[in-house]
Amino acid sequence: MGAPLPDANASWRFDAIGTAWEIVTATPLDAGARAAVSGVVAQFDADWSRFRPDSTVGRLAATGGRVVAPPDATVMLDAFRALSDATDGAVNPLVGRSLERLGYDPGYSLASTGPVPAPRAWTSLLAWGDGMLSLDAPAMIDVGALGKGRLVDLVHALVSELSPGPVIVDAGGDLAVSGRAQRIGLEHPFDPRRAVGVWEVTDAALCASATNRRAWGDGLHHVLDARTGVPVRTVAATWAVARDAMHADAVATALFFDGGPRLAAEWGVAWVRMTSAGTVEWSPGCRAELFTREASVEA
Repeated sequence: MGAPLPDANASWRFDAIGTAWEIVTATPLDAGARAAVSGVVAQFDADWSRFRPDSTVGRLAATGGRVVAPPDATVMLDAFRALSDATDGAVNPLVGRSLERLGYDPGYSLASTGPVPAPRAWTSLLAWGDGMLSLDAPAMIDVGALGKGRLVDLVHALVSELSPGPVIVDAGGDLAVSGRAQRIGLEHPFDPRRAVGVWEVTDAALCASATNRRAWGDGLHHVLDARTGVPVRTVAATWAVARDAMHADAVATALFFDGGPRLAAEWGVAWVRMTSAGTVEWSPGCRAELFTREASVEA
């Protein structure tokens, strides 16, 4: 027999870190469990939100210096180093000021003052290890390339401990699924009423990124090439399935750039992406049911 499926009464919806969340469990989470989940989310936001001057990264942005590292610093920044190496610096955790210059700032001004590159030699400015996090000069850390995936993993792990049985954690389309199969539609980036395909995920995570999400102004959106500070133009949407959401989220970001497919192969992550020209590409062995198959890309 398979695991019991969650029912509609065991779905908890809430908003956090700028997106809508849904947690589905076999039985409803009680008040204590919900408070524990809210605590994990609140702590992550207090550590990593670049929209809060009182967060850890907000304080470093103002003065630089050295602080006690959040517990996620090593796992996330080690992954950022791999992302940066694979994409020749296109992905960079010091891209926060670049996003602010384009209008994606704490006040959501959505008014661009022109692109600015992120510091290219970011590993010479940002250091982590021995429980400490330091910046040699003021700069804005932005972990958006993989941070939401990391938080999905943390919440999924906690909920799995608190609620036996199948668990689905969905944070604005970035999902972790355990104990059952879940069919997930891959939203078409040019028409949200349509899907590129469907991907069935079991005991894994699926994360997506698209240029039509968090977009504003004249062609501005949140996926930047850190080397130029300019939004990417050649890829419209990406999807990645991995053993955990952080790696899926990271690869979904890397796929906007050359080197993304190679990193995905090294990490054992399957993927699909759509170019701005409408071409659909996918990794060898990808199990997504794609409605349009145009090109397969070897790593």
